[in-house]
Amino acid sequence: MKNPRCNCRRAFNLSLLKGAILPVTGFLAHEANAAEDAGSPVAGTGRSAKSHLLDAGAGVLQSKPTLDAMNAYLNGFHFYADDMNRQVEAHHFCTHLTEDFHQCVIFDSNAKDARLIGIEYIVSERLFLSLPEEEKKLWHSHAYEVKSGELIAPGIPDVAEHALMQDLVSTYGKTWHTWQVDQGHQLPLGIPQLMMGFTRDGQVDAALVQARDDRLKLSTSEQRKNRGDIATPAVAQGANAWERGKTIQLQASEVSVKNLKP
Repeated sequence: MKNPRCNCRRAFNLSLLKGAILPVTGFLAHEANAAEDAGSPVAGTGRSAKSHLLDAGAGVLQSKPTLDAMNAYLNGFHFYADDMNRQVEAHHFCTHLTEDFHQCVIFDSNAKDARLIGIEYIVSERLFLSLPEEEKKLWHSHAYEVKSGELIAPGIPDVAEHALMQDLVSTYGKTWHTWQVDQGHQLPLGIPQLMMGFTRDGQVDAALVQARDDRLKLSTSEQRKNRGDIATPAVAQGANAWERGKTIQLQASEVSVKNLKP
């Protein structure tokens, strides 16, 4: 009769081996990825072996249905609502909650060490039209972003992307950026800033678009041609407030605390 402890010991030793190897391989993969996709630095020291081990354990053991539901990846460009010269490439990861509503988190890249720089809410034209007039000033249209080819969904088949863009062309977005990476900040300093989207040719920095296209090995001009059959909707009144020369932007001010409890 075989000693049952032998199998247990073998399994235990295998677990120890995996426990020793996986964090190291994960660490090396992370470092290689960081070297390949390095952007502006983030404040702080490099992650320790302990941090890698804890992160690896959490990745295996914890359930993350919220993140799993973010199954759409969109790449586009935003500008600060009060300064069109400040333009940022935005990597959106979105959840489609209803036919009329998407919610997206925005990063500065699609890499493991990407920085979380903002959020965007996307609504259908029907929901946008129901908003108060003052609220509409915070929202931008997506018609030009789709028709110009600036907004893309990397990695999915052309037919699927075309169908997705047909759904997005008549939508509206409200976007806040919380990390001003275009200023080289190593931390998310200050308060959130309202962002907008482009509405006609000649507004976006061509070099920014070309750099994106080269990196992702695609052509914005070809995307524009492929979407020629998508109907261009009329932009609803109230969106793209910046086009009228005035916009909303947040500014920090000191206020008294209400209902303060000592």
